[in-house]
Amino acid sequence: MLKIEHSNTSFSLYYKNRCILKHSLQKPCIAVGQGSAIYIMKEGNYKLKDARIAKQYLKHFTVTEDNNNIIIQFEDAITLTIAADAYCTVAIEAKKPFNRLWLHCIAETHEHIYGCGEQFSKLDLKKKKVPLWVQEQGVGRGHDLITFLANVLHGAGGAWYTTYFPQPTFVSSNNYFIHCNASSYAEFKFKKKEHILHFWQIPESLVFGVYEKPTDCIKALGELLGLQPRLPQWVHDGIWIGVQGGTNIVKKKLQDALDTGVKVSALWVQDWVGRRITWFGKRLFWNWKYNEDLYHNLPEFIQELSHKNIKFLGYINCFLNSEGDLYKEAVSKRYLVQNQDGTVRTFDTTGIIAGTLDLTNPQTREWIKNVIKEHMIGIGLGGWMADFGEYLETDVKLYSGESAELYHNKYPAEWARVNYEALEETGKLNEIVFFTRAGYTGTSKYSTLLWAGDQLVNWSIHDGLASVIPAAISSGFCGVGYFHSDIGGYTTLGWIKRSKELFMRWAELGAFTAVMRTHEGNRPDVNWQFDSDTETLQHLAKMTKVHTALKPYFEHCKDEYHTDGLPLMRHPYIHYPDDEKLHSLQYQFLLGRDLLVAPVYKRGRKNWKVYLPQDTWVHMWSGKKYNDGWIKVDAPLGQPPVFYREYSQFKTIFDAIKDII
Repeated sequence: MLKIEHSNTSFSLYYKNRCILKHSLQKPCIAVGQGSAIYIMKEGNYKLKDARIAKQYLKHFTVTEDNNNIIIQFEDAITLTIAADAYCTVAIEAKKPFNRLWLHCIAETHEHIYGCGEQFSKLDLKKKKVPLWVQEQGVGRGHDLITFLANVLHGAGGAWYTTYFPQPTFVSSNNYFIHCNASSYAEFKFKKKEHILHFWQIPESLVFGVYEKPTDCIKALGELLGLQPRLPQWVHDGIWIGVQGGTNIVKKKLQDALDTGVKVSALWVQDWVGRRITWFGKRLFWNWKYNEDLYHNLPEFIQELSHKNIKFLGYINCFLNSEGDLYKEAVSKRYLVQNQDGTVRTFDTTGIIAGTLDLTNPQTREWIKNVIKEHMIGIGLGGWMADFGEYLETDVKLYSGESAELYHNKYPAEWARVNYEALEETGKLNEIVFFTRAGYTGTSKYSTLLWAGDQLVNWSIHDGLASVIPAAISSGFCGVGYFHSDIGGYTTLGWIKRSKELFMRWAELGAFTAVMRTHEGNRPDVNWQFDSDTETLQHLAKMTKVHTALKPYFEHCKDEYHTDGLPLMRHPYIHYPDDEKLHSLQYQFLLGRDLLVAPVYKRGRKNWKVYLPQDTWVHMWSGKKYNDGWIKVDAPLGQPPVFYREYSQFKTIFDAIKDII
C-alpha cells in the first residue's frame, strides 16, 4: 500500500498506487517558517493578518524505511513519519520552533474538490483559495449593497469563504480525501496540479485515504471523523414551529397551525429564557433558566404539550449575560474566559454584554452540563438550539494555559461535545435533539443536528435561500449527515424583509430536509410569518404532510448514513461518478439515493430547469417520466421540482405524495 521511490535529489511517495507527495531540489514539497498573527474581532467577524518573520523551503532530505514506516528527515528541521493501515497517516514533528508550515500535495487538473466544512457560496473548490477560520458567516457575503453597508458600519459583511463551520478536510472526485489534524488558521489553495496546504502551526498529522468509488471514500472518511448520533423518529412527525412571546401567544399560534392542518412535532421557543430588545431587534436573555413572567409554570405547559405528542424546544449558547445570576456565579467560580490580568473578558454583541464559558476548565464543563441537566432536561425540554461558538478571542487567558489562538477553532466542537455529554450522561442521547451552527473537526461526532445559521431573509445567492443548498452538500463531505436551515431565513437589516413567496419556497426546501423548522427572525414584526395569512398556513400544512409522508424514507436514509456514512443531502456525483456535468451544479441535490431535489431559489418563477443524471426519473407531482439531461418543468408554489428513481423501493410512498398537493 505504501512505497517511496527516491534518489539523492528527489522522491515520490505513493499510497495505494496514488502519488501523494512529490519532492525535488528544484520543487520542494515542504516549507516552514515563523510568523506573528494579528486578529481583530468584532461580534464574531474577524480580520486576520500575518506578519511573516521567515519562510524556508526544505530541499535536502534523507529517507529511512523501518517496520513498514517511512521516515523522511528534512534538513534537521522537520520529520515526516508515514504509516499505512486503514489510512495513510503522515505525522509531522518539528525539530525547531517553527509555527508556519506549507505542504504541497499532488493534484490533478480535472479533479473536483469538495468539503472544507460548510461552504455557502462555492461547492467545487478547485482553483480556489479557501481560508479556514471559525467566524460569523457575514451579511450578504458578496458584492451587494447590504454587504458594503454591513462592512462599513459593523465590519460584518463577510466574503464568499466566511463560514461558521470550516474544517481542514476535503474530498476529491478522484476518490481520495485528505484530513488534517490541526486547529490553527489555515489556507488551502487548490491549484491545477497541486494542493498547497498552509497552516499557522505545525500540524500534528495529515491523513490520506484512497478508494475505488466515491461511496467508499465517504464511508471511510465518516469512520475517521465520527458520525452524528441518530436522530429520533419524532423529528419527522411534523414541523418545529419557531414561536415566542409568552405562553398565551405561543398557544394561539400553535392552535392556528393545528386548525389549518399543519403537522407539528415541536414548538421551538427561543425566548423561554426571556427577552432583551436591542438595536438589532428582539434578542434573548442569556441566563439559562425559564422566564416565569413569559412562561409561568413552564414545566406544566411542557407536560400539556406532551399529551399532544408535541415537544417543547428551547435555546442556549456558550455565553452568559452579565445581568444574570448564572453569570455572577460563573464569575465567582472563575468559569469564564479571562483577560491576561485575570479579570473576566466581556464583549458587546448588538447591545448585550456577556462573558464566554471557558471550556478548557473541566469544572466549567461540569457546571454548565449541570445547568442543562437541571434547568433544561430536568423540566422536560425535548431539545434546543446550542448557538454560537465563533467568538473566542485569540488574546484571552484560558484555564488550561493553552493558546487561545489554537483553541479558537476547537471551541465550537467542544461546545457541541458539552451538550452531547449532558444528553449521554442522562440517557437522553437518542431522544433529545440539540442543533448547532458553528463547527470544526469533531462537530460531526458530537452535534446531533446542524443548521445553516443566520441567512438573509431574501433571495441572495450568497446569503439567502440558495446558499443553504451548497452548505448542506459541502458539510456532508465532512461527516455531517443531519442538516437543516431556518425556513424563511433570519437576518433583517434595512430594507431587507421576508416576503410571502420566499417563505413558501423555503418551506418547500424544508420539506425535503431531515428537519423542518421555522424562525421568526431578528425582527419578527416586519417579516412575513408562517401564520401571516391563511394561504401561507395552508401551504405550510401541505409541505408538512409531504415531510411526514417521507418518514419511512428518512429512516432508510438514516440507516444509510449510519451504515455507509452517506449524508441525507448529498452531491449527485457520488452515485453518478461518470457524469462530469454534475460537478458544475451546486443548487440541486439527492436526498438519499432515490430523490433528486432542485429547489426554486429565484423569485417569480413558475417553471424551473433541472439536470437529471443517467437514470429513469419520475416527476413527483405529474408522474411524467424523464431520462437524463436538461429539462424544464412546471414549478408552481407547492410543487417544487422533485423527482424519484422509477425503480425505487419507495415508489409507492412517492406516488402517494402527489395526492397531498
